[in-house]
Amino acid sequence: MLKVLRIILSIIVVVLAGFMLLTQNFAFMSYLMLLLGVSVLLTGALELKKDKYSFMGYLNIFAALFAFYVSIQGFLLG
Repeated sequence: MLKVLRIILSIIVVVLAGFMLLTQNFAFMSYLMLLLGVSVLLTGALELKKDKYSFMGYLNIFAALFAFYVSIQGFLLG
């Protein structure tokens, strides 16, 4: 279930990023960062599920928290 959700979110992120690059309209950047954060958080959860002391799992969760922070800043400022 988590793998399927991660793949779907990754596809949505790639399509949204491609759309923003082609149209040069970056109005949806906060949404992109939010979806990217969720995708990376799921990746980290899957890594920790495989190996309890996985460094990459913790690194992915830290990166997801940073993406959430950037997304919240984008929503508040923009």
